[in-house]
Amino acid sequence: MKDAECVAFLQWALPRLKLRWPGFRRVRRQACKRIQRRMTALSCPDVAAYRLYLDEHPEEWARLDAYCRITVTRFYRDKRVFQTLMDDVLPELARAALTRSARTLRVWSAGCGSGEEPYTLAIGWQLQLAQRFPDLALDILATDADDGLLSRASEACYAWSAVRNLPSGWRSEAFQARDGRYCLRPAFRTAVRFRCHDLRTPLHEGGFDLICCRNLAFTYFDHDLQLRAAQTLHERLLPGGVLVLGVHERLPEGGPDFSVISERLGLYRKPVV
Repeated sequence: MKDAECVAFLQWALPRLKLRWPGFRRVRRQACKRIQRRMTALSCPDVAAYRLYLDEHPEEWARLDAYCRITVTRFYRDKRVFQTLMDDVLPELARAALTRSARTLRVWSAGCGSGEEPYTLAIGWQLQLAQRFPDLALDILATDADDGLLSRASEACYAWSAVRNLPSGWRSEAFQARDGRYCLRPAFRTAVRFRCHDLRTPLHEGGFDLICCRNLAFTYFDHDLQLRAAQTLHERLLPGGVLVLGVHERLPEGGPDFSVISERLGLYRKPVV
C-alpha cells in the first residue's frame, strides 16, 4: 500500500472513529504498517477490498481503532515539563494535600503506554521529594486502552533509547541492567498501579491532585471527543489540581474552565471554587 493510498484511507476512516487526521500526520507510517499487516492477514489485495470488508464486518472497526493507537513515549519526555513538575508543581500540590490533612498525593497518568510517564513521576518523587514530604504517600493510577502495552509496563524493562533522557543519577539509582535492558528496581514500582481503560469511556475514580494526559486526547480525538475528555479530566481533578497536556496540545474551545499555568509547557489548573 502506497503512502498516498494509506493517507486517503485514513482521511476516510478516522472521522468515522471520531479521530482527526492532522494528529496522525507524523505517525501515519506506523498506522499504515499495522493496517497493511491486517489487510494481508485478511487477504485484502488493496484498500478498496479492505473498505468493503469493513462494510461487511462492522466488528472490524474496533480492530481498526486499535491499529490506530500510536504510542510514542520514553522516560523524561519533554525535560522542561518534568523539571517544572518536580521543582514547582508537585511540591505545591503536596503542601496543599497536607493542608487538607490528606495522606496520599493522587496522580492519574491517562494513556500511559508502556509505563514510562508514571514511572518517571514515581522515580522523581522518591529521589527528589519523598524525604521532604515524609507524611505523604504517592499513588499513581496509570491507564491505557492497550493490554499489550500495559503488560510491558508491568514488566518494567526497557531499551536504552527509552531511558537515555533520564538524569544520570536517576537512571543509576532506579534501574539495574539485565540482558541488555534497563529494568526498574521494585522499590520504584510500588507507587504505580496499572489498569486497562479507554479515555473515551467513564473512569469510576476521582479526586486526583495531578492528571497527565499528554499526546493523546488533544492530538488524536476529534473536537467532540476532546470536549468529552476535557470534561472527564476536569471532573476527576480536585479543585486546585493540575492538568498536564503535551507541549504541542491545547484544550478545545468551549470546554470546562481551566486556568493557564504555562501554555508552553501544557500546564493548566482547575480553579478553586
